[in-house]
Amino acid sequence: MHVFVTGGSGQTGPTVVAELLSAGHAVTGLARSEAAAARLESWGAAVLRGSLEDLDVLRRGAEAADGVLHMAFGGDFADPDDLTRRDTAAIEALGRAAGKPFVSTSGTLVLPGGRESTERDEPDAHGIAGFRIPGERACLDAGGTVVRLAPTVHGPRDHGFIPMLIATARKTGVSAYVGDGGNRWPAVHRRDAAVLFRLALEETPAGSVLHGVAENVTFKDIAETVARKLGLPAVSLTPEEAASHFASPFMARVHGFDGPVSSAGTRQLLGWTPGHPGLLEDLENGDYFAAPA
Repeated sequence: MHVFVTGGSGQTGPTVVAELLSAGHAVTGLARSEAAAARLESWGAAVLRGSLEDLDVLRRGAEAADGVLHMAFGGDFADPDDLTRRDTAAIEALGRAAGKPFVSTSGTLVLPGGRESTERDEPDAHGIAGFRIPGERACLDAGGTVVRLAPTVHGPRDHGFIPMLIATARKTGVSAYVGDGGNRWPAVHRRDAAVLFRLALEETPAGSVLHGVAENVTFKDIAETVARKLGLPAVSLTPEEAASHFASPFMARVHGFDGPVSSAGTRQLLGWTPGHPGLLEDLENGDYFAAPA
């Protein structure tokens, strides 16, 4: 299969591109910079120059391919309406190449909190990541498949939520959690996520929703592991204290969110079996503390 990929040079993208190439697929990646193009070419992928705003370029890339994988997501998080507009327009452009596998990325933070959500549950329009829901709907309306990734896709050279948490601990001198820290945090290793994306392209029926989650870890366990690795105390904060402690009130809300997610339906449908180290093991043995973030 010839796969057109957006976001192939991002954090998760390189591992996904490598997974597709090792399985015998050809890959063309969207690149908005010379550096991104060079990275894609060094891995053996072809390059189509453009950005998510270049809708004609997206259409051409999708039409020339046998399958489409959309992982890119960008814009100003202070303007969620613009994030929604950009993502939905890109998905609609990519989805017009009908009749071929089309996989788009969302996140489990679209789901309601307080209980374990499944692939069949409706997203929460008023939740933390409600701005991603229109993109999900646009993909499903086009006959595509949505992969909801865990908020932490961990592995080497991570620059997501966990490094932000570690940087905050270094800056403030404490590793914090909200309340009793019992809120559950979905996670998946990057290499397991890459396998899921490949299976989603190869095997998933149109209109499916998949969950890229290997485990749910309590936030207190994460914070205490960070504290021990840095030699700092782990402390509980009230929601009000958390709003000023973390990088922003939004991040405080994210770190205190109880959003456990099941991937049982995904595993049964595709035979997906995550087997790489879990988040706490990665914190113990990975590169998270190799140098200050």
